[in-house]
Amino acid sequence: MRGTVRRGLQIAWAALRLGVDFLRLRRRTPEQLPARVGATLAGLGTTFVKLGQGLSLRWDLLPAPYREALARLHSNVPPFPGDQAIGTVERAFGQPIERLFAHFDGIPLAAASVAQIHTARLHDGRDVVVKITRPGIQAQVEADLRLLRRTLRIGQWLWPPLKRQRPLELADELAGFLRNEIDMRHEAQNMRRMASVIDPLAPVTLPHVIDPFVAHEVLVQERSRGAHLESAYGTPGAPALASALLDAYVHQLFGAGVFHADPHPGNLFVLQDGCLCLHDFGSIGVLDPASRLALGGMVEAIAADDAEGVLDAAIALGFFPPQVERRSHVREIHLILAEMASRPLAQWSIAEAIWRVARIGQGEAFRLPPHLLVLMRTLFLVENTLRALDPDLDLLGSLTSRAAEIAQVIDASRPAGRPLTLRLARTARQLPQLVADLLRQAQLSDGRPAFSVHHHGLHSTQEALARTGNRLALALVTLGLYVSGALLTLHAQGPTLLGHLPWLAVIAFVAAGVLSLRLVIAISRSGHL
Repeated sequence: MRGTVRRGLQIAWAALRLGVDFLRLRRRTPEQLPARVGATLAGLGTTFVKLGQGLSLRWDLLPAPYREALARLHSNVPPFPGDQAIGTVERAFGQPIERLFAHFDGIPLAAASVAQIHTARLHDGRDVVVKITRPGIQAQVEADLRLLRRTLRIGQWLWPPLKRQRPLELADELAGFLRNEIDMRHEAQNMRRMASVIDPLAPVTLPHVIDPFVAHEVLVQERSRGAHLESAYGTPGAPALASALLDAYVHQLFGAGVFHADPHPGNLFVLQDGCLCLHDFGSIGVLDPASRLALGGMVEAIAADDAEGVLDAAIALGFFPPQVERRSHVREIHLILAEMASRPLAQWSIAEAIWRVARIGQGEAFRLPPHLLVLMRTLFLVENTLRALDPDLDLLGSLTSRAAEIAQVIDASRPAGRPLTLRLARTARQLPQLVADLLRQAQLSDGRPAFSVHHHGLHSTQEALARTGNRLALALVTLGLYVSGALLTLHAQGPTLLGHLPWLAVIAFVAAGVLSLRLVIAISRSGHL
């Protein structure tokens, strides 16, 4: 209990100091704030470091300097002793370490804030790595998450504008991200799922899970020997690696609908045979068939300078509601595409174009669903890695040359570069679904198809009518309370106040007065009687 109180005070004190720094620096030197936020989270330890890394995914919430500062977060945590690692492995699998492995290296190969890695050899001769979470990290994370929610509640009470950012909802989302990060079973599940996607790709591979050696705190996987991708930058083989990476993500995003969601260079290795190896599957993304179709349509429409098609794809992806005001959005998309077209081909960014489209007309409360945030972050990371490997890469041209593969999902048998033809073909593809919907409605309505009529611009009128109805109802209740109080006063029965005024009448008059005051305040705020 004492430790929990001490930890809570530590979190509250760090939050208070960060708030003071924010007020002090935001006008004089605002560029220092991202680093200050990162230092505060790093000082609070592993849980908050991982939460900061998860928060760096929030492209819809944080400006780029904050995302970059949080993405670089890491804990300077020393490795824990090898005997503790062995004890964790033995408890996880219920056997002595000698029966599990022919050899287990007690000195860790690498250590991080959540887990550390040991090399080992199975009895059949295969070299493996054993990923082991830190002792006590599960309990520490859960305790810190409870304290974080309490701190945020207090923060909302002290500063009500904080509620607009929905901090408790965001904390719950980040908590789910963190719990998945520290559960080795979750990562093993992701690796198995990605293996079926990546195994058919010859120049790209991934380490496989060694079953049945998977537990909540331990994961055993194949050992892949290679060098970090940065070692290939500027080498003659770099363009070929870029082409292999692009092919792999075209297959993942448009073909399989499951993709590795953290493709920064630290998670990519070049093996001794020249293959590209993907690591760290704590996070993967999933796209359903409709989203894959919409994403392919958006890339195609961007390449064809088709603003209408971009908007249709953005609506299908969930960036905008179906009843969006099309004219203004199409105009904004035209401006974005025109600005992008003025750049050299090597500076074209599909990810940036999609993100700018998603931001059209969005205010402070703009939030994207988590799966779309994962997609956007992945697109940016892939593009940055591709350009680091091949600075002259024409991404748009490369995607166009891969249209045959993308066509497996989006049916790209339409003439390219003709927006009117593209729109007609896109509408034709939607006709079967529209006819099926009409037939289903007719079946449910005794043979009469049901049509809905929408009129834009009535929202404010509907709100005004709703307010008027509420005020009328409140006025009638108030009037009833006044009449009830008067009748109770004339026919006094029961306990009285000041010798002649019944208590029930007093309660009725007080309630009526409160409601009258509320009506007056509401009318004065609206400015209309």
